[in-house]
Amino acid sequence: MKKKEIINHLVNWLKEYSDKSKTDGFVIGISGGIDSALTSTLCALTGKRCMVLKMPIRQSYEEHNRGLEHVEWLKKNFSNVESHIVDLTGMLEKMENAYPKDIQDFLTMANTRARLRMTTLYAFAGHHKLLVAGTGNKIEDFGIGFYTKYGDGGVDISPIADLMKSEVYTLAAEVGVVESILNARPTDGLFADGRTDEDQIGATYDELEWAMLYIENEHEYILNERQQEVMKIYTSRNKANKHKMDPIPVCLIPKDLKSR
Repeated sequence: MKKKEIINHLVNWLKEYSDKSKTDGFVIGISGGIDSALTSTLCALTGKRCMVLKMPIRQSYEEHNRGLEHVEWLKKNFSNVESHIVDLTGMLEKMENAYPKDIQDFLTMANTRARLRMTTLYAFAGHHKLLVAGTGNKIEDFGIGFYTKYGDGGVDISPIADLMKSEVYTLAAEVGVVESILNARPTDGLFADGRTDEDQIGATYDELEWAMLYIENEHEYILNERQQEVMKIYTSRNKANKHKMDPIPVCLIPKDLKSR
């Protein structure tokens, strides 16, 4: 893996896209995880305005502190980085008071958190003429659809969506992301109990990468019991989340019905 060349490619792509869209830079939500850490660093490396938002909603103490540590590291190393903390806990509580109790299941409210954060990112982006930079990697965005529709999936650009999770870690280490984030177990930050992505999915990112590459490369060999289990997890999530990854269905009207 040509780390420096890939980093330069990503930074140049970001800068050129912003220039062509006549925007002033980027806004990124910081979770305390590896994906947002790499994405925000790449955006900072463009030299354009880079605004990072911490948007805690009953976030775990450890994850919140990792995010703050990363923000401080960014501001220390890049003069074009600015930060804001927008506590959305009160907003979520107002929505909980407005919603009927019977729809407030755990997953519904977790997705509501993600959508509140998306709305906030676009408020800052619209006001400051910035692009919302997505933080999804290839496994999440195109493998198992592990993101919230119109939440963290609601972005303008996706700079790291062609990188496997392992590649994200490699590049994050190369650009100097802080050790606390490099060593943390991946989590989406949507659950107050701090559960990890592996807890939710039932497989590690390394296992999911194996499954994705197995299918893409049309491998044919006998799978052991764990591989069969991982393949079932991958394919079932991929199928269930196609509605996120495919374009929005449009009902096309036959021309003869529209003719006058």
